[in-house]
Amino acid sequence: MIANILLISSTYETSVIAGQQNIQQVLNLGLTNVFKQNRYNDAPQQNAEYDFVIVGGGPAGCVLANRLSENPNWQVYLIEAGGLESIVHQVPALAAFLQGTHSNWGYKSVPQKAACRGMHNNECSLPRGKVLGGTSSINFMIYNRGNKRDFDRWAEFGNEGWSYQDVLPYFLKSENAQLQGLEYSPYHNHSGPLNVEDVKYRTKYVHAYVKAAQEAGHAKTDYNGESQLGVSYVQANTLNGRRHSAFKAYIEPIREKRKNLHIVTLARVTKVLINPQTKRAYAVRVLYRNTLYTIRARKEIILSAGAFNSPQILMLSGIGPSDNLQAIGVPIVKELPVGKLMYDHMCHFGPTFTTNTTGETIFTSGLTANVIKSYTTGDPSTMLSSIGGVEALTFAKVPSSLEPNDMPDVEFINVAGSLASDDGTALTSGANFRPEIYSQVYKPLKDAQQDHFTFLIMQFHPKSIGRLWLQNRNPLEWPRINPKYFHNSEDVEFLLEGIKEVIRITQMPSMLRVGTRLHTIPIPGCEGHRFGSDDYWRCSIRVMSYTLHHQVATCRMGPSNDITTVVNAKLQVHGIEGLRVADTSIIPFPPTCHTNAASFMIGEKAADMIRSVWS
Repeated sequence: MIANILLISSTYETSVIAGQQNIQQVLNLGLTNVFKQNRYNDAPQQNAEYDFVIVGGGPAGCVLANRLSENPNWQVYLIEAGGLESIVHQVPALAAFLQGTHSNWGYKSVPQKAACRGMHNNECSLPRGKVLGGTSSINFMIYNRGNKRDFDRWAEFGNEGWSYQDVLPYFLKSENAQLQGLEYSPYHNHSGPLNVEDVKYRTKYVHAYVKAAQEAGHAKTDYNGESQLGVSYVQANTLNGRRHSAFKAYIEPIREKRKNLHIVTLARVTKVLINPQTKRAYAVRVLYRNTLYTIRARKEIILSAGAFNSPQILMLSGIGPSDNLQAIGVPIVKELPVGKLMYDHMCHFGPTFTTNTTGETIFTSGLTANVIKSYTTGDPSTMLSSIGGVEALTFAKVPSSLEPNDMPDVEFINVAGSLASDDGTALTSGANFRPEIYSQVYKPLKDAQQDHFTFLIMQFHPKSIGRLWLQNRNPLEWPRINPKYFHNSEDVEFLLEGIKEVIRITQMPSMLRVGTRLHTIPIPGCEGHRFGSDDYWRCSIRVMSYTLHHQVATCRMGPSNDITTVVNAKLQVHGIEGLRVADTSIIPFPPTCHTNAASFMIGEKAADMIRSVWS
C-alpha cells in the first residue's frame, strides 16, 4: 500500500511541477485494484434468493448490510453500481479530485435561471458517490449531525420514533469519537464503527479565526453537542488522518467473517419487480456485465441508492407521479409524489481573504517528498490529512431569521485555500466553474503564492424547492434534476447576511494580527457593481453557487394521508409491501447539518426497525 501511494504521489508531484496537465489521469490510475475488487464481486445468479436485497452501498446501505448480516441465519445481498475505493480515496486532501473520477456519478442540474451563473451552461454540478461507500467515499468528510429541532420536527410531522431523543442513540451507536476535550461528553460515543476525530493539520489562520469568531460574539461550541450555535474546529470522518468511509467502517472489517453477506459491485439495479395484484415487491432486476438478472427477496428489498437514484428506481418500477410515468410509458403500480419535492443547501463560494503569513495556504506545490514520506509512514498531521482544506465551522443566526433562537440559519465553512490551491484544476472542474473564474480572480493568488483562505457560506433552511423527474424509461440515463436554486430571492438575502457577518469577524483583532484583508478582484459578470456593495454580493452569490451534495426529500417520509410523502415512519413505501427506502431521500425538511452523519443514523435505525419485524 505504501509503495502504491508513493508511486502515485511521486507521479502526482511530477505533474504538479509540469503544470498539472495529467493530474486527473494519475488519479484514475489509482482507482482500480483488480485483486481487491474480486473480493467484492459475488456475481448474480439468475433467480437467486436472499432474505434481504439492499440496493446501494452508500452510508445507509453499508450500515444495513453490516447490521442485518449480524444474524447468521439471514442471507443479505448488497448491490452497488460503482467499484471499490483505492488508496487515493483515503487521502483527505485529494477529496476534490475524486469528483472528476468514475467514483462520482457526475450529475448536473438542468440550466439554472437564478444560480450557477459561473458554471458552464448554468448547470450546477451535483456530486454523488458511485463507489462502495457512496458519497462518504468522495465527500469532504465533515461530521455534523444536525439540530435537535430538526428531528423533533420530523416527529411532529407525523413520524413517530424520529424525535431527537429517539435518533440520538443511533448517532451514538455509529460513532467512535476521538475529540480533544470531549472525552466525557454525553453527546459522543467511543466504541462505534465510524471514526470521528479532530483534523491534526491546522494552519495559523484557523487558530486566529476561531479566536476572532469568539471576539465577535460567537461562542466556542461542540456543534454535535448541546448547542450548535458558535464556532468550532471541524470534526471529521477520518481515522489517523485517512478517510473513514462507510466502506472502511462497516464493510471491510467484516467482509471475510460473514459468509452470509454477499456483495456485488459494478452492478446496476434497473427496477424493482412488484406483483400488481398483491402490491408486494419480490425481486430486483440487475444489469451486470451486459446481462440482466432477476434477484429475489424472501423478506424485503431496501433502496439505499441516494436522493437521486432511489427515486429513479421507484419511478422505473411504476411508483411515482402519474403524469411523469404516463409521459414515459411506465405502467403505474402506485401513484406517489416521488421526486416532486427536493431541498438542497446552496452555498456561496467566497469571500476570499489574503494574509501576511507565509506557507500556510494549501497549494499543490507544498506536496513535497518529505510530506509524502511522513504521511505514508503514519503521520496524521501533514497537509495530506487536511479534509479538502476545511478547518473550522461556524453556525450563526441572521437578523432576518424566523427560526427559533437556538437554530442556526447559516454555516461558515473555513477553507485553507481557494480555487488557486490546485492551480484551477479539481475544484474548478468539479464545480463546473467556467475557466475565467479561476484565471481572473484566483490565478493571481497562485502566481504570487499569496497566503489566503476562503469561506463557503451555506444556508440551512432554503425557501426554494426543487424536483426531479424521468425523461424516458432508459434506466441508464440520468434523471432530470432542477433544484431551482435561489428561485425564492429570500435565500440570496440570507447568504448576503452571512457574508457580512464573515467580513465582520475578519475585522476582529485576532484576524487583523495575521494581516487579513479582503481579496478584491471582482467576480466575472459582477464588475458592473461596486465591489463589496450589497448588489455586488448578490451578483456574486448567483455566480459562485456551490452545492455540498445535501439533497433530501425526494422520497419524503411522513404519514400516508399527506400527499407530499412517499414512505411512512418505518420507511416502508406507502401501499407497497416488502419495500423500504433508507437513505437521505427520506429526510422531510432541509436539515441543519451535512447529511453524511444523518445517513449513517438512518441506516442504523432502519436496521433496528427491520430486525424488530423479522426477528
